[in-house]
Amino acid sequence: MTNQTNDVIRDAKQLGIPKMLILGLQHMFAMFGATILVPILVNSYFVDACGEGPTRGLTVAVTLFCAGFGTLLFHVCSKFQVPAFLGSSFAFLGGFSTVANLNTGMYATMSVNDKAAYACGGVVVAGLMYLILALIIRLVGVKRVMRFLPPVVTGPVIICIGLSLAGSAINNASTNWFLAVVALAVIIIFNIWGKGMFKIIPILMGVVISYVVALIMNAMGITNPDGSAILNFSSVASANWVGLPPMQFAKFDVTAILVMAPIAIATMMEHVGDMSAISATVGKNFLAEPGLHRTLLGDGLATALAGFLGGPANTTYGENTGVLELSRVHDPLVIRIAACFAIIVSFIPKVSAIISTMPSSIIGGVSFMLYGMISAIGVRNVVENKVDLTKSRNLIIAGVIFVCGLGFSNGITFTIADTPITLTALAIAAIAGILLNIILPGNDYEFGVNESGDENRGIHASTGKKNA
Repeated sequence: MTNQTNDVIRDAKQLGIPKMLILGLQHMFAMFGATILVPILVNSYFVDACGEGPTRGLTVAVTLFCAGFGTLLFHVCSKFQVPAFLGSSFAFLGGFSTVANLNTGMYATMSVNDKAAYACGGVVVAGLMYLILALIIRLVGVKRVMRFLPPVVTGPVIICIGLSLAGSAINNASTNWFLAVVALAVIIIFNIWGKGMFKIIPILMGVVISYVVALIMNAMGITNPDGSAILNFSSVASANWVGLPPMQFAKFDVTAILVMAPIAIATMMEHVGDMSAISATVGKNFLAEPGLHRTLLGDGLATALAGFLGGPANTTYGENTGVLELSRVHDPLVIRIAACFAIIVSFIPKVSAIISTMPSSIIGGVSFMLYGMISAIGVRNVVENKVDLTKSRNLIIAGVIFVCGLGFSNGITFTIADTPITLTALAIAAIAGILLNIILPGNDYEFGVNESGDENRGIHASTGKKNA
């Protein structure tokens, strides 16, 4: 029959409503661990002098709502054809960390909530950049556009994103090294030796199992090395069972925009790779139909909306692509069911309160894997696309990106019309790489020639079969 070939199910309705709901829950749990981890990580950056983080903005509830609603918006833009789930992007973590540490101009006395709002304003602009690229691709074609964003530029930029966050992972893990090591060990074990669904969700398993260990230690009266309690459930008791996600509208400033917007260069390339990977998994060329310009439009609008409501940027999730491969059910309707579940959970504050009790040490242990993985993905992007670093032009481009991305720790600040503007290290690195790639002769990359290389660009928590 047309809807089922080689054990692949393209029309999930034939399975019945109960199985469709179960498949939707599976997709929600596949993205859950990584998606909720982003606001937890971001809020660890936005801490004021009293040690308090933001009370609104990047919360778990807002993040889940934006992931679910953004996924539905993406499906509308892509003609309901692409079985992709949009979860939180890890690529913007470096940008959030940079904004949190800005201490010049108006940021010197700004509250952590306002800083988070301005960072989200940068996410909105980053999302709108997708729309510009979508229009250009629609007009001139994908191959001409990708010539200006080859792996010799995007790969090193992605590497810098991960390395710039290394210090944050160490700081969080050092609050309780035992729990950090447990979280890291569990992720590695499930990623290497896990079977079936467990191999797709090692991040979630690392968080859950290390949290159970923390519960046991807390019940036994064990504390962190500094004497503080491992877990604090005071916020859980006061949280309601039903409530609106605590949204905080974005604010806009040139400095924050220049921090966040350049990251879109990397995430747009991630999107192209994810669309290639999903196309390969499902056996349909989604870059041609409904078209890369439509999927970029959906991803960009979802990201802009998330930023506007006080949530992190969205991105197509490799974890859910792995579930497609595992379940052999390729109907986009199942993804939309998962999106609806995410929206429903976002209206249950009790869940968010429980998640917010996550110890910093567990966040640090998970960050060891995630931040290192971001840089490793950049290396893989270079290797899989066979970037020839024996060529002087490629070596120069990569070298300049590394020095700019890691050397300009405080960025470059200048004043225009009495307004101080800061270009961060990542922005400088991205601009330098793109300009050098345009100026130096001998571009040796052509999109579409090496499909496996083009697929390996995902900057998120995927450790499953997405790029297998």
